[in-house]
Amino acid sequence: MQDEKEFIDQLLHPKTQNQAFEKLIKDFQKPLYGHVRSIVLNHEDANDVLQNVFIKVFRNLKNFKRESKLFSWIYRIATNESITFINQKAKKNNISNQEYAQKEIDKLQSDTYFDADEAQLKLQKAIALLPEKQQLVFKMRYFQELKYNEISEILGTTAGASKASYFHAARKIELFMNND
Repeated sequence: MQDEKEFIDQLLHPKTQNQAFEKLIKDFQKPLYGHVRSIVLNHEDANDVLQNVFIKVFRNLKNFKRESKLFSWIYRIATNESITFINQKAKKNNISNQEYAQKEIDKLQSDTYFDADEAQLKLQKAIALLPEKQQLVFKMRYFQELKYNEISEILGTTAGASKASYFHAARKIELFMNND
């Protein structure tokens, strides 16, 4: 915990801020990309959202209250940015978020950055049918292998609620996957 406190102090201090922020980007870029990509599905969109996430983190570091871990705070920003991005895209195309997700899943087969087989595409389709919170919890637990307490901190809920959401999501996905 002391290391994180020192790192945050470095991020906030004008003399060490740039170097510390470069380290933050280096440490968080790959896992955050995976998280954002699992939500927005498209590689280029994920890169755009990720860039916005780092801009927001940089601009809002001074407002970080240290009530949660830096990791959780950054993931919350990434989650919210991803959801906002989907909402805007869906609204712009006059379709629901679920319809937007289905269109993006349909494009995945031709996406050179998505290495998947039929089962993985079917999994993505099953996930897209879930309510938003269950989608988020499932993706964070299944793809990013986050712990329930980390998920609950990111989503502002309890670990028990995250476990329940994951359980319900997994059951629905299992039914979808076994239904041919």
